[in-house]
Amino acid sequence: MDAVDLQIVRELQADGRLTNQELADRVRLSPSPCLRRVRRLEEAGLIRGYTAMVDQVAFGLPVTVFVRIRLERHTAEAVALFEEHVAVIGHIQDCYLMAGSSDYLLRVVIEDLEAYEALVRHRIHAIPGIAAIESSFAYGSVKQTRVYPAPRTPARARHDPKGTV
Repeated sequence: MDAVDLQIVRELQADGRLTNQELADRVRLSPSPCLRRVRRLEEAGLIRGYTAMVDQVAFGLPVTVFVRIRLERHTAEAVALFEEHVAVIGHIQDCYLMAGSSDYLLRVVIEDLEAYEALVRHRIHAIPGIAAIESSFAYGSVKQTRVYPAPRTPARARHDPKGTV
């Protein structure tokens, strides 16, 4: 990935609805080479898809909860079982494997406190092998972005020694 690819990715992260012509203008390429680069980035898996950014509150899910989970055991079976359950719970938007006192950090979006209580009681507590659940409620958002900062080292050098992306 070179500087132009990086600029293409950042422009598409900021606005995935850009036409190829608009994107080409922003990254100072003609449309055909720009489209070839986008297709190459898609085929390489760097661009995995496109989505709409939806207002969480207007959609009806105004509450954000960060949930720290600690497992009783760390066997392959216990981890796989936990991760399988989490994958099918729609209110869980993100699940991170963590270092430190918690094993997982979840980001949950939900309608209200009653709905969160029901989610914990009926879905999360039902997952075998959980030792502890700790919830923190966000009461505001200072920054949300999906545009990654430019990496210090080009991705090509880190992941692709031949530089084919």
